[in-house]
Amino acid sequence: MSFKRFDPEDFLVSADSITAGAWTNNSPTLTEFNTSSVQESSTSGNYYLSVYQTQSTAVGAEVQFNIAFGDAAGSGSVLYDPGIDGKSYTSTVFGQWQNIVLGDENTDFVFGGVTPTVQSFYVISVDRSKFKGNIFPGTLDLRIQSSSAFDLRLTDNSKDVTTVTFNEAGRVFQIVSGSNGQAVGSAATPGDAVANGMTVSGSYGLFLPDVGAIVLNTAALDITGSSGGIELGTLFNSNTADNNPGLLFSRISSSANFTLNSQENVTSDFVFVRARNSEFNYSANPSFISGSTGEVLYNDFINSPQTFISTIGMYNDANELLAVAKLSKPLKKDFTKEALVRVKLDF
Repeated sequence: MSFKRFDPEDFLVSADSITAGAWTNNSPTLTEFNTSSVQESSTSGNYYLSVYQTQSTAVGAEVQFNIAFGDAAGSGSVLYDPGIDGKSYTSTVFGQWQNIVLGDENTDFVFGGVTPTVQSFYVISVDRSKFKGNIFPGTLDLRIQSSSAFDLRLTDNSKDVTTVTFNEAGRVFQIVSGSNGQAVGSAATPGDAVANGMTVSGSYGLFLPDVGAIVLNTAALDITGSSGGIELGTLFNSNTADNNPGLLFSRISSSANFTLNSQENVTSDFVFVRARNSEFNYSANPSFISGSTGEVLYNDFINSPQTFISTIGMYNDANELLAVAKLSKPLKKDFTKEALVRVKLDF
């Protein structure tokens, strides 16, 4: 075994962006939607609904995303205490996402430049294990079917903006009508999508790729017009025990198509191991040395030495082995050859 200290120029740090489907098995499109009756009837079911890619009790079932409904006035669910108005499960959800997205409990949500009079929304939050680093902007394709069979197709406007907007949740894009980051629209009449993919009630919501969330504007979802109506907004503005997340789930599952990709930045350390012509030509194996005299036992190893490099170990200053790199086959080395081995460490 021979040792050599690395020089500063032997190290290089590189970052690569890796994209993959956001759902189980790196699938980009989710076509099957299931819920768990156990989760729905539990305490957590009062706040959100978990969606699986298969039966929740089946082997390999995993949560893909969660659906929640928030309302500033607490509408859409029963009150915690009938004597305290405005405090319910939906007001808690609203406050939670108000803190995550806006960072200020006194600030209203604004969708596409419009501040809805009724502050309520749906939240689709992708399971943390599914979106890795973040959601890849421009890959959203969400279809929601209304009771009138009007299929609303939503995406983010990341491909149409030149300046990215940030809030407490990181980057923020508008949810517009379209697919795969490409907005579409029709005439700017009440209830119809306008040229930038938004409605007269603002955008359809906010796309937050860095926290893996989609905030849907109920005021825009409740529009009606020549293109049809999704009717998912004002239906919930009352203190009832209606399962609001379940209603949105049924509209998404009816369309059976939800496309999304994840994105991850992988940092790699490259270490360049250099064996110059005068280095690593002799073996440190004790079998080549006489135990009594310390002489080299084989003349060929004196006059024309050669070695075969098979393993590279990296040590710290305390002589502790930190990493081992195995070569695919031994590398022949003598005074006439120089070797350069690139070792890649991924984190």
